[in-house]
Amino acid sequence: MDWHLLPSGEAMEQGLRDCCRSIRIGKILIQSDEETQKAKVFYAKFPPDIYRRKVLLMYPILSTGNTVIEAVKVLIEHGVQPKHIILLSLFSTPHGAKSIVQEFPDITILTTEVHPVAPTHFGQKYFGTD
Repeated sequence: MDWHLLPSGEAMEQGLRDCCRSIRIGKILIQSDEETQKAKVFYAKFPPDIYRRKVLLMYPILSTGNTVIEAVKVLIEHGVQPKHIILLSLFSTPHGAKSIVQEFPDITILTTEVHPVAPTHFGQKYFGTD
């Protein structure tokens, strides 16, 4: 299995490395336009054989789903099948999860909580912007 992080997924990286020391990690940098909420890919780096792997896509706060949808599109462009992608999220809104499943019905989503309001305090606490 290969593990890929969106920038906010870095908050989850250390725990992953603690339990899986030799894991291979790829990175995707995606930013959303604050006015349009359209996501744009700025950077993606994966192992060359990613198309043969299962991928754990880590994204702690799933709100609209736009960023994750773009990340999944990038993985598909690199040959990963949606059925081999597991999205790991700490918190999700129903809207975000529904958006992803509508676009990619074969993806697996694991989350600890589904709530209509995404908690913004997680990123603020982790990145020290509160």
